[in-house]
Amino acid sequence: MKNSIEALNKAFESRVRLGIMSILIVADSVDFGTLKEQLKITDGNIASHITALEKLEYVSIKKQFIGKKPNTTYLITAKGRKAFTLHIHALEKLIKQTL
Repeated sequence: MKNSIEALNKAFESRVRLGIMSILIVADSVDFGTLKEQLKITDGNIASHITALEKLEYVSIKKQFIGKKPNTTYLITAKGRKAFTLHIHALEKLIKQTL
């Protein structure tokens, strides 16, 4: 059985990925503008971290047009929800061990 530190998911070591997943676990889906506004990071930063999470199949991307404007929405996948929930539980367990 893994100890708490080993149970932490390396995919969420980045504060940006942690932020993205924290938003998506609550909202299920969020558009690019909202994500950028909430995290206060650059377009490129969002893109690179979303790409990493997408490769792991933790998020999916939906691109569409609203009127004539492009709209990108990010959604948490079932795999992503499970991985992030396990990460949070491991983090909670680690914190409790140190108290």
